[in-house]
Amino acid sequence: MTLETLSTNKAYGGVQGVYRHTSSETGTAMTFAVFVPEHEPGETLPVLFYLSGLTCTHANVMEKGEYRAACAAEKVVFVAPDTSPRGEDVPDDAEGKYDFGLGAGFYVDATQAPFATHYRMKSYIEQELPALIAANFPVDMARQGITGHSMGGHGALTIALHNPERFRSVSAFAPIVAPSQVPWGQKALGGYLGDDASAWAQHDAVALIESGARLPDLLVDQGGADNFLEQELRTHLLEAACAKAGQPATIRMQPGYDHSYYFISTFMAEHIRWHAERLKA
Repeated sequence: MTLETLSTNKAYGGVQGVYRHTSSETGTAMTFAVFVPEHEPGETLPVLFYLSGLTCTHANVMEKGEYRAACAAEKVVFVAPDTSPRGEDVPDDAEGKYDFGLGAGFYVDATQAPFATHYRMKSYIEQELPALIAANFPVDMARQGITGHSMGGHGALTIALHNPERFRSVSAFAPIVAPSQVPWGQKALGGYLGDDASAWAQHDAVALIESGARLPDLLVDQGGADNFLEQELRTHLLEAACAKAGQPATIRMQPGYDHSYYFISTFMAEHIRWHAERLKA
């Protein structure tokens, strides 16, 4: 796969880059960001994938996430992909809403027309992007972690629950924990996957845990003043599912914090250190 370098900047001794390639999964150009800390020649580093939320691209966390200092200190490569395919031929929400279509791929492989052709974000994150990272950056693919925010927190949880042998560390910021039970998720899963409830359950962290899927560990931070908490995020459902299943989890309510990158950036360094501890060789 040919990788085009769009930009590189030195930061904290490492390199923050933005790259583009033609994706075989989505059939579109896909852009992603990678921060590579300073390292010795021939050295390979653990890698942390960060999945962004609704409306975001790779740029939101790159510009506002404040992860580079911690990644440099812990020597963790940070990868931030886009949230959906993009392009003139890529279908969008019929009403132009922000919660479906462009910028809202929900990290599933769509089965419904007209979305099935391009909206293959699960396979992109699980297969194509890791192969591209492994081929082009100094990473140790035996030491992978995954995290994300909101819709991306949903993606991080569900993709990790489907691949527990791959991800040694999993965390999330304000994740959508039970998309089958909330408006954002019901719209997205219905639109991409149709009306089959069993298909929805495969992309619902609470349902997956209830059906026996497990993670080695889990860290979740949720803002107590998040205006999406009660209707769309419903963190208490994840707490209850983990407690009932015996799934190890640290789920923290952070008083006064909202859904924004002010919240994410406050706890980002702590999450990176948490991942680094679990990704040590």
